[in-house]
Amino acid sequence: MPSVTTVNPANGNAISKYELQPFTQISERISLGHKAHLEWRVLGFSERAMMLKKVSLVLQQKKESLSRLMSLEMGKPISQAYLEIEKCAWVCDHYAENAEEYLTAEIVTEPNLNAEVVCQPLGVVFAVMPWNFPFWQVFRFAAPALMAGNVGLLKHSSNTTGCALEIEKVFLTAGLPEGIFQTVVCDHQVTEQIIAHPLVRAVTLTGSSEAGQKIAAIAGKYLKKSVLELGGSDPYIVLKDANIDDAVKACVKSRLINTGQSCIAAKRFIVEAPIYEKFTKEVVEEMSRKKVGAPLDDLDLGPMARVDLRDELHKQVIRSVQEGAKLLLGGTLPEMPGAYYMPTVLSDVLPEHTCFREELFGPVAAIVRAQDASHAVELANTSEFGLGAAVFTESRTAAHKIALKIDSGCVFINDFVKSDPRLPFGGIKSSGYGRELSHYGIKEFCNIKTIAG
Repeated sequence: MPSVTTVNPANGNAISKYELQPFTQISERISLGHKAHLEWRVLGFSERAMMLKKVSLVLQQKKESLSRLMSLEMGKPISQAYLEIEKCAWVCDHYAENAEEYLTAEIVTEPNLNAEVVCQPLGVVFAVMPWNFPFWQVFRFAAPALMAGNVGLLKHSSNTTGCALEIEKVFLTAGLPEGIFQTVVCDHQVTEQIIAHPLVRAVTLTGSSEAGQKIAAIAGKYLKKSVLELGGSDPYIVLKDANIDDAVKACVKSRLINTGQSCIAAKRFIVEAPIYEKFTKEVVEEMSRKKVGAPLDDLDLGPMARVDLRDELHKQVIRSVQEGAKLLLGGTLPEMPGAYYMPTVLSDVLPEHTCFREELFGPVAAIVRAQDASHAVELANTSEFGLGAAVFTESRTAAHKIALKIDSGCVFINDFVKSDPRLPFGGIKSSGYGRELSHYGIKEFCNIKTIAG
């Protein structure tokens, strides 16, 4: 029987082995999910909310064990793992408390027109989720989808299979009916068969742009609704009047969260020329203070999720230096077991450099010099990606004008980009389409139906 083995990225030791499920078994689970959906969709919001509140409670009760598993499977520092579980509980509470209002029917009254617009669930939503935030990415889609009356079917990254199975257990422990949320353990070869299944009504993916292209093509082939949250190369514009100390701390924190493995991490620091040297010096100092070690030791950075990912990141750094970027910190493979990579800073970065053009999914900062604010916006938009961005300046008026010009799904002012249940989240261009979270996200997997007459 084909199987997958999870590996601890801190030391390369095997954790657990899991058998892959054949499509015949997955098809049965899809049918079970559809059957559960037919009963789940007719429950009142209050009943679904009560159950989702219990999910939140179970997450909080199991925070220690779930966080430890997360750290072991993909290397997240344990304190960051705790915060991730707490955020999952928050999104459950948020939708339990707000879903009914978000989906309130709209009454349209105009001369000679009497109509109502209602939001109804689609059914089985298939989710293909990544390893970097193995719980948050799942609950970010699941909480609104389930509160709308849909049911979830999860295919997670193979290196976080243990987390995926524990997520299903969380829903069952909370008392949700069997079939409302299920995890399948399979390889990518059966993904098309799952999407093609007539009872699967929609698909959502968080992952790379390349993975998004494949899923979008399959979803289009079978006319299934899709939402894609893909890669990012978030620009952080630092204007000459910014508080440099605050900007440095926010930029470095964003760049190094989850050991730099975040689609919305700060990736390109675009700095106005008058403060470029000072900003660069302080970034190097701040990055050099960060400690790297085993996830359960709870230092600033753990290992990257896999050795192959670490090695690919190192190749991107080497190419960038060969192309002309200056290496100011890091950029070497540590002599220790595991998938570790030291905090790295590249300066004098130009648009033709690898570290500017490609997404660097690890603890590497690329610092770019801008002649002025207009040039900074031009550099920010010189990218195939458009997920998040940030602007640092003492002038909120200037920041707002710049924010309107940046091609991205969100712009944060004097702060780093983050996802929040109350705000829509998603990107444009190669960063995907559709929105998660807030009232926009819960409607993505609804049939917005007009009833007129």
